[in-house]
Amino acid sequence: MEIPVFTLDAFTNLPFRGNPAAVCPLQRELSDDLYHKIAAEMNLSETAFITRTNPSDSFTTGSRFRLRWFTPTTEVNLCGHATLASAAVLFQYNKNVNPTLVFETKSGDLCVTQKEEGYIMDFPLNPPTRQDPNDFKDTIKAAVGNLPVQEVYLSNNTKKLLIRLADSCDTSVLTHLKVDSVALQNSERSGRVRAVVVTMKGSPDCQPGYDFYSRNFAPWVGIPEDPVTGSAHTVLGSYWSDKLGKKKLLAYQCSSRGGELELEVRDDGRINIAGQTITILQGTIKL
Repeated sequence: MEIPVFTLDAFTNLPFRGNPAAVCPLQRELSDDLYHKIAAEMNLSETAFITRTNPSDSFTTGSRFRLRWFTPTTEVNLCGHATLASAAVLFQYNKNVNPTLVFETKSGDLCVTQKEEGYIMDFPLNPPTRQDPNDFKDTIKAAVGNLPVQEVYLSNNTKKLLIRLADSCDTSVLTHLKVDSVALQNSERSGRVRAVVVTMKGSPDCQPGYDFYSRNFAPWVGIPEDPVTGSAHTVLGSYWSDKLGKKKLLAYQCSSRGGELELEVRDDGRINIAGQTITILQGTIKL
């Protein structure tokens, strides 16, 4: 069996920046065991598998596809950067003729539309709820040490714990934050948390005008740090839209690779997440 595979860096237009995802367009479904093995072999934060919903369609003519995402250790319910990369593969390499693609996923239908040099993803919004920091004190300590924390929120739907650093912190504090992923994972074993998102207010008056910054740590799903996380911004977008009183936001995830996301929080309980991609590798998996 030969399976085409692409590696794209998402939420960037520069190579070796953003978040790398592997994408495999498949002629037929594979076993879950094989999905896990391929994702472990690719060893990226996510590997995406695309299959056709209608056998009479091709990757060029079809507008609906099934999409699943796997980390090196587990399947996940929602992934932004690998969805962006999957759409880019179908549009750029399969020359898909449709203006919008619909992916059937564990998080429902996700639509991706071409926009100038990039793509706009239609994702569910996941509003978090405010928490008592004392309920997560060990996890907060493992994530940010003694840095001043302004608020703690939790998205029960995505199990992402949002830790907002105090506005008095400089951006460099977040950029240089070092997190021990083993200690972080050991700090929370109840299952309430699957990722910790550390965030802080940006400086929209200074170029390029980021409204907020973030970093994302998910050792619970085999990802010590995810470079640029679309799914986290379904939580962050809701939180910062409410705090800043604006619907359109420009976000920067300041991992060592870094990536930019354009967000628009909609009134129908969903969020548009826009970004670009660049292809790094194209090849074949031989089994």
